[in-house]
Amino acid sequence: MSSPWAVLFGGPSPEHEISILTGLQSERVLTASGESVLPIYWAPNGEWWLVPSATEAKDYLNGVPKGAKAVDVRLSGDTGLYVKKRALDISAVLLTLHGGVGEGGGAAALFSLLGIPATGSTLFAGAVGMDKLAFGGLMEVAGIPTLRRELLSATRSPSFPGPYIVKPRFGGSSIGIEIVEDADSARAIARASAHLRAGAVVEPYRPELVDLNISFRTFPSLEVTALEKPVRSSSESGLYSYAEKYLSGGAGSEAGLSSAPREFPALVPEAVATLAAELATRVAEVTALTGVVRVDLLLDEANGELFVNEVNSIPGAMSLYLWAPQVPAATVLKDALVEARDRRVVLPASGFGSGAALRAAGGIAGKLVGLDGPRG
Repeated sequence: MSSPWAVLFGGPSPEHEISILTGLQSERVLTASGESVLPIYWAPNGEWWLVPSATEAKDYLNGVPKGAKAVDVRLSGDTGLYVKKRALDISAVLLTLHGGVGEGGGAAALFSLLGIPATGSTLFAGAVGMDKLAFGGLMEVAGIPTLRRELLSATRSPSFPGPYIVKPRFGGSSIGIEIVEDADSARAIARASAHLRAGAVVEPYRPELVDLNISFRTFPSLEVTALEKPVRSSSESGLYSYAEKYLSGGAGSEAGLSSAPREFPALVPEAVATLAAELATRVAEVTALTGVVRVDLLLDEANGELFVNEVNSIPGAMSLYLWAPQVPAATVLKDALVEARDRRVVLPASGFGSGAALRAAGGIAGKLVGLDGPRG
């Protein structure tokens, strides 16, 4: 009998609650298809817990659910995940961590060091996907159409005029985003916002552009979904907000996404749908992101011009609502787990050198000469 899968959710991120919803949904999809699953909760205080099967969202309102068992994460000695000194036997982990270090590659690095296969992308690909400035630069260099994106600098103004959209450089696609008229307003908001203090980027605000979403997966082969057009509410924010994405469908829906107002497939010209699929494929190739990924696009309906906006390497609800008529939800998740199990990338744990540099170094005291500042 093969070892069970695990689903990891929660994590240190502003999107912690949405990660819980995605994790619980994924657990149910897998167990309903006959798979054995270990649900693991990464609490806000950093503790890890093996929680009972089939918990509900409300069970996390006051912390860790009843019946949970503490998980010991060991990076030294006999690495792995332990419960009461017993190592958990896991085939692969489905990462459902949104934003933060989870989606940004940190969890991929952690599980590589633990020697446990995990879904999602490598440390390096995940980090580029999370860094909006790096991702925008990569798109530009690769010749993939994208809006101009620049660092919000304290000393230099953007090279293009306002109004601007201000986004957290290292955040998700919905939280902490603002529209401002000029660079000074952008800097003031960045200083006041907890989401923007770690870094912010600016883009031209184009209110005529509409949001489109598409998902790709990389196993058993590179494949894309139909195109989705979210329908914004009547709010005047000008943005497809966190509330519209995740709360409009209620806590019982697929993180609010499956029942949120939308066109699916999007009612766009065939040329636009074809171009969206081509752009998603190019994003997959140039980023080296793997697993199940969502690509967010922007469309100018007047001329059919399409831009790649952002990428989500661990998307809300694992984008199952985009795959629904094309590939069964359980197949999407199991294929991602099999991909992780069979194609895992492990960071090197040995072979860092022959010792020649250490033998040639001599005494460390001699290396410190000139490093302690001027003498006088």
